[in-house]
Amino acid sequence: MSHKARLRCVYRGGSYWRSICCLAVFTSCLCPTAVLCCSSCTETLTGLSGQFTSPCYPTDYFPNLTCMWTILAPPGFIIQLTFHDFELEEAQGCQYDFVAIQNGAENIKFCGVTAKGHTLNSTTNEMVVTFKTDFSIQKKGFSASYRQVAVSLRNQKVVLDKPSHRQVVSVSPSVPIPDLEQFTVCLEAKSSTVKKSWVLLSYVDSNNLPLIAFSSQGDDIVLAISNVDCDVSQLWKDNFSGEAFTNDWEQLCVTWDSASGDIITQNRNIYQVNRCSASRGKSIAAQGSLTLAPEQNKSSKTFTGQLYNFRLWDFNMSGQMLVDLPCDEVGNVVDWENSFWDIPVSTLEADSDLSCASGLPTTTTVRPTCSSLGSGCHGGIFYRTQFLVYDQSSGNTDTNLIKQRVLTWLTRSFQNWNYTVYVESVSIFKGNLTSAHRIAARSLQKSYNCLAILYYNITKNIYLEEQVVQKRLINKSSVIGNNLSINSIHVQPIVNCSLEENPPQYTWTTTRPRITLLLPCLTNPSQFASRKCFLNTENYTSYWESPNMSNCSINASDFPEVSAENAAEVASQLLDYSADKNLTREDVGKLLNTLNQIVIMTNISVNLGSTVLTVLSNILSSSDTVLTTSSQLALRTVDTLMAKIIFDGPSVNISTLNLAIGISAIDAQTYNGTSFRVGSQNGESELEVTFDGKARTDSLAEVELPPGVLEKLIEQEASAVSRAQFAFFKRTGLFQDPQGFDLQSFVVASSVGNIAITNLSEPVRIRISHRNPQKVFKPICAFWDFTLNNGSGGWNSQGCWADTRSNANETICLCNHLTHFGILLDISGTAQKIDAVNTKILTFITHIGCGISAIFSATTLLTYVAFEKLRRDYPSKILMNLSTSLFFLNFIFLINGWLASFNIAGLCIAVAVLLHFFLLASFTWMGLEAVHMYIALVKVFNTYIRKYMLKFCIIGWGLPALVVIIVLSIDRKFYVVQLYGKDDIDGGSEFCWIKGEVVFYVTCVCYFAILFLMNISMFVVVLIQICGRNGKKSNRKLREEILRNLRSVTSLTFLLGMTWGFAFFAWGPVNLSFMYLFAIFNSMQGFFIFVFHCALKENVQKQWRRYLCCGRFRLPENSDWSRTITNTTKKVSSENLGKSLSSSSIGSNSTSWTSKFKSGSSLFKSSTKGEAQELSLFNPGLF
Repeated sequence: MSHKARLRCVYRGGSYWRSICCLAVFTSCLCPTAVLCCSSCTETLTGLSGQFTSPCYPTDYFPNLTCMWTILAPPGFIIQLTFHDFELEEAQGCQYDFVAIQNGAENIKFCGVTAKGHTLNSTTNEMVVTFKTDFSIQKKGFSASYRQVAVSLRNQKVVLDKPSHRQVVSVSPSVPIPDLEQFTVCLEAKSSTVKKSWVLLSYVDSNNLPLIAFSSQGDDIVLAISNVDCDVSQLWKDNFSGEAFTNDWEQLCVTWDSASGDIITQNRNIYQVNRCSASRGKSIAAQGSLTLAPEQNKSSKTFTGQLYNFRLWDFNMSGQMLVDLPCDEVGNVVDWENSFWDIPVSTLEADSDLSCASGLPTTTTVRPTCSSLGSGCHGGIFYRTQFLVYDQSSGNTDTNLIKQRVLTWLTRSFQNWNYTVYVESVSIFKGNLTSAHRIAARSLQKSYNCLAILYYNITKNIYLEEQVVQKRLINKSSVIGNNLSINSIHVQPIVNCSLEENPPQYTWTTTRPRITLLLPCLTNPSQFASRKCFLNTENYTSYWESPNMSNCSINASDFPEVSAENAAEVASQLLDYSADKNLTREDVGKLLNTLNQIVIMTNISVNLGSTVLTVLSNILSSSDTVLTTSSQLALRTVDTLMAKIIFDGPSVNISTLNLAIGISAIDAQTYNGTSFRVGSQNGESELEVTFDGKARTDSLAEVELPPGVLEKLIEQEASAVSRAQFAFFKRTGLFQDPQGFDLQSFVVASSVGNIAITNLSEPVRIRISHRNPQKVFKPICAFWDFTLNNGSGGWNSQGCWADTRSNANETICLCNHLTHFGILLDISGTAQKIDAVNTKILTFITHIGCGISAIFSATTLLTYVAFEKLRRDYPSKILMNLSTSLFFLNFIFLINGWLASFNIAGLCIAVAVLLHFFLLASFTWMGLEAVHMYIALVKVFNTYIRKYMLKFCIIGWGLPALVVIIVLSIDRKFYVVQLYGKDDIDGGSEFCWIKGEVVFYVTCVCYFAILFLMNISMFVVVLIQICGRNGKKSNRKLREEILRNLRSVTSLTFLLGMTWGFAFFAWGPVNLSFMYLFAIFNSMQGFFIFVFHCALKENVQKQWRRYLCCGRFRLPENSDWSRTITNTTKKVSSENLGKSLSSSSIGSNSTSWTSKFKSGSSLFKSSTKGEAQELSLFNPGLF
């Protein structure tokens, strides 16, 4: 419908109503765009929140409208706009009626009904909403609301005005608080309530035990450190009448040092050192809970007031440092940012007076200035105004009076003008006597240089040129009172902050002074980096502040938990995050941990591998200092990626800007060498990898593996080899040697099936280009050794040398080895050479055997604990200790890999220590079994030992503990997580164990070797005893005697740990066979001990039948417990000797005989009762 058609008067009623209708139409025809009858169409909105609508809403808007709403917020805030209702003319491209929104980053158009319910955020503290209509088709328009949203906690304070039912203000549990031996705490506070008792902050451990508390107790202000109360009230008593808080914001800081016990308090620019020797040597435990102003039992003791800008450092500052501490100094443990805190929204309040935030808009005063406008002075133009002020009096006028007169003149000059101009500031500087300006009397006058900042608030898109402002001032210049006059007026606009990229990938557009610009974080577009354009009031120029990137840090919670199903999705997220070239050390660690989970938990396709490698390449773009602590994890991730990537064809390669990998399929039977080359056409493009063996003019590195690289592999090893792996690192930040080696070249890595290959007859040839030509050329070829520098890695030149054909541009290295790995109890050092199939079989046998062994070791132990009669003699007690150590050894071994997967250093150390301890304890108790048999069989009655079992326990548990403590005291990093069972397909399993060959061979191999030799000796002695008894008459047949003796020998074999000796024979061709024997018999040791020394033992069977069986299998309570031997002089027979040896409870049936022997033998009549009991070490009456 046309506009003309709408104006037709169609009512055909009486003349009165017809006149009214036509009058209304006539009014609209006179001014079709006059919308003042409905609502204001062009406004500047500066409130904390508000609403606005299209003209005449909810009735139809008028045609041919141009409306604009400028919404302004203080720096540190953004505008959030919501359309509650929206109906405009619909058209393609919104070419007729539309609402356009300029949010600081883009201009967005809406029409039709698409914007209803839509919410938009600005990227700066300004948003402009424009509404335009054409001549036809009007709708009801729109209704919108806006509010200012603080993007930083630095713009907000915590208001605690309700002492009861207070919501908790605490540090987020996700923030790691370390162990503290020093700390500095600073915050700003104010309170109008005077209280004698309050608690400002509290830090408690997981059991809610107090670790730190800062409180007032009556007239004393106390800092509590681990239950030590330190009086720190002297500062406030001497200077502030004992009051710590006032109605004004004041910074309050407290520092503490464990070494000296000194506490420094600072308040209102005064500091005081307080001595508290009782706190010396104390330590604050990590991972506690920190709360501000916690609620107390009595509301009168609960702090009420306002808090702001709490920060915590893990070091102590000096008193002067506290006085000079700026408000924006970031706390390295806790800072005043949203990510550190859990603060109820109801307690937060934005405030323009905060020390590290800009002001909110306030009501205009009588004389409008920028300070009174608040946000009004952040969306316009600043002018630098310079002029001279002449004093026509005697020249003694006070400069403050001159400044006031100038300020009044400037303000009046812009009153009743078409443009709104405000005076921001005025500065007066004394000049010299001059005759250049003479008044009527032509006398010398004193002049003053004056500088002023004027601000023009743009509200109607009208630009005010500086010439117009200057002309206005010149027209108003005259004698301004107190014999003062103005001359030489010059007005210039203050230059905006210029376009700048800082840090890389963050481009800040040209911005007016005092505007805070927001850019979406590359790592997380929902968060913003901020940067403010400041106005320098000293020289009246603009400059950028440092970018605030605190909101752009990576949070582990941003990533979903990695699984095989979502690995590709998570990798794509990591790709977006890693695109930010301003990653911190913590960001790199989080990215690499997630990448490592991806390559471990899923099969790697070429596409997924390409994404993972691109993320790694992006990470390598970070600075060397950022990569320092992540070297091991990054290289392990690359290694696992190459081992697990699945590909078709003879080879696959993936290239990125900083990193390239190549994997070539090989056949050990037909292998004739492999070559790998990587180059880059112009040095900046992505790397290019080839396997064709052709030389490249742009080659950065080449690796040639000789045909004989597999010649020394045994058949099982050769069959396991299926690929050769290569990696090229253009950026070398992962290879930082603490010894200070200067790396001059790129880095290339190669391996064949992750198998140790050494002492090659024909060396591997590696050619690497130098990053910069070398004038003084003396190259050293080296490989990266992960075992150096306490496991952090370093360069090792062993087995590598430089070829004489090297030159200033490249080095040719020759090496006789490739990468190799180690394993837990691998004495011969060949366990990693076992192929993948046998490795999996051995692992399966080990885990099944250890599980069975743990169960039956526990069964043996419970049997002897439950039945008191079974544990009366010493052999049974020794067996109980051995079963205990074997149970924990097997149990810890089974859960080791699971605990290692948590990647917690302290947990891994604890697991490795316990595994080491129970391994040595098991060896020791096997040795004590042998010692006991020697005393029982050889010495018999000739040895008396007081407190026999106590001494055995001290040796059995104390000696292993001593060894482990010595290792820990030397360096606890000997216990680390390692990777075992690694092959071409599987990335291997993590396992917490001993790192370092010296420690392993001294504390494990040598320790066991000594006990093993001793046990072999005891084993031989026992066999001699058995054979000696067998020479005498026996009622058994020869076959029965042989079987019985064989049972005794077998039981002793497992009891004394003879099977552990298989580790000494796992060498050369028989290595695999003995590894199978070792895995089967040692993992099942607990089971065999249960069978021979518990299940087959007659006394145990009787106890089981008496208490665990029913029916005809149950023995009556009065059945004989032990066989009574009445002939005390009967000689030992081979039958009873064999029986004794097969039970590990030698002398267990001696109750009756021992009492008879004690009364009948004159040899021991002088012994005490306790001494006679010690003689039951071995009871010959059983034989």
